[in-house]
Amino acid sequence: MQTSKLNTKQYIILASLLFGLFFGAGNLIFPIFLGQASSSSWLPASAGFLISAIVLPLLSILAISYTESNSLYDLGKPVGHYFALIFLAIVHLSLGVLIASPRTATVTFSMGIQPFFPHVNSHIALFIFSIIFFGLAYGLAFNQTKITEYVGKILNPIFVIILFFVFILAFFIKGDLAHINLLPTAGNSSSMMINGFLQGYNTMDAVAGLGFGVTIIAALKQFGLTDKLERSKAVAKVGTLTMGFEALIYIFLIALGATSLSYLKPAPDGGTAFTQIMAHYTGLAGAGILAALTFLACITTEIGLITSLSQDWGKRFPKLGYHFFLTIATIGSFIIANFGLEQIILYSSPLLNFIYPIAIAIILLGLLNKWIGKNKIIYRTTVILTLIPAILDFIHNLPPLFAKLPMIKAINDWAMNTIPLYSQGLDFIPFLATGLILGLIIAQFSSIKAPEES
Repeated sequence: MQTSKLNTKQYIILASLLFGLFFGAGNLIFPIFLGQASSSSWLPASAGFLISAIVLPLLSILAISYTESNSLYDLGKPVGHYFALIFLAIVHLSLGVLIASPRTATVTFSMGIQPFFPHVNSHIALFIFSIIFFGLAYGLAFNQTKITEYVGKILNPIFVIILFFVFILAFFIKGDLAHINLLPTAGNSSSMMINGFLQGYNTMDAVAGLGFGVTIIAALKQFGLTDKLERSKAVAKVGTLTMGFEALIYIFLIALGATSLSYLKPAPDGGTAFTQIMAHYTGLAGAGILAALTFLACITTEIGLITSLSQDWGKRFPKLGYHFFLTIATIGSFIIANFGLEQIILYSSPLLNFIYPIAIAIILLGLLNKWIGKNKIIYRTTVILTLIPAILDFIHNLPPLFAKLPMIKAINDWAMNTIPLYSQGLDFIPFLATGLILGLIIAQFSSIKAPEES
């Protein structure tokens, strides 16, 4: 049944679906850890975090909407067919196999399962749990037409209800809102804002927004919205609803971390901090509530990760199809998950710092579609120059085992002393801006007008 527009209920269901796909355990623990780390400077840290964890994901969704793209491949295609395929592969491998997907299982295990079985062999327990976890995700993702119902109508609403119970308990019943400091420490605001921005990378939501676009568009088609223009408008509305709600939750979580310093010492990581906070408020019951929160956050995100990968690659290679890639993504995630959470986090940082500058460049170019169209010269010049800091940031964030190698150390030292904003992790900004301006100039004065891709 075709429709020209969605009704309010359908928008809410789709926003709930997108929120469920976005909001994993990392979205729970990183804001809390940031709140503790920033302490009285939690407001500027929040501002930086919201830019990379809310504004960028929203812009990625809007870029897909404005360019009327069906997926990340379409968004990157003006740079070149092979670039679009390679970047699509890197993004989905990062989201669906190497980092985000296995992290959903390991975080759920470490926060929601291991506390109940402290004396059990953790490697064996993780192996058994990950079989169950990925098996369940595979089963729920197997039927594409049911994903909106499972995530948007059932799992995510339960998660939101439990999470808001925690906020009400902390800020209104226990009254810890009175302990929060609204005045940042003098001279600390800019550094905490930059730290918050870089911490937002860990959510992977800007990259996920590019990946999840295909899932939302598939859901819109199921609702009967077949017109490309109306579908693009609907994607923008759903994205705005979702990210606005998520921003509210992030602020509460960061505030929860900041206020926890009135009764806790800073924890080594967000998972430990959240566990201690729940124990403070609800005692033994807190472990059960935290387990439920973590599981619901992770299983919905895992469904989205393996689904978006399988839908995108199923379209690229229809002879293999959706279920083939779903199986490969699930098995790959299971294998990587059993290396453990610490190893996943350790090796994810270089890849994320490589992907993000390129993703930001692609998003910006998509947003400028009204003025630059899909001009190959502008796209290629911008992306090529952005690749330079992306590669340098990859090198800068390599694990100690590789960072100590003479050649790697020499490159890192050279960049530290030469490249503007390198030490802050924002060196991509001048390169991206230069590439865009240079591309505009070359395109404007080129004797041969660059063809546009349709």
